[in-house]
Amino acid sequence: MTFNFELLHTTTLGEIRIKKNLDLKDENVLLFCKNKIKNSKICEKGKNFYCKIENMVFVVNKSSKTIITAHKN
Repeated sequence: MTFNFELLHTTTLGEIRIKKNLDLKDENVLLFCKNKIKNSKICEKGKNFYCKIENMVFVVNKSSKTIITAHKN
């Protein structure tokens, strides 16, 4: 599976949701997510990628490369 990490992005609401779900304070949310996703185990399921690392799961839309949400396992 080829995955271009430079295309990853999120929306303003996605950023708020990810910050809340992962208890992030002053981190750059997009940079934080990209770094975690690069080192994660990536699984394809339906229209999304599920990227699992440590105790976190990041959900990325396959076609738009939008980081939809992230949560702790």
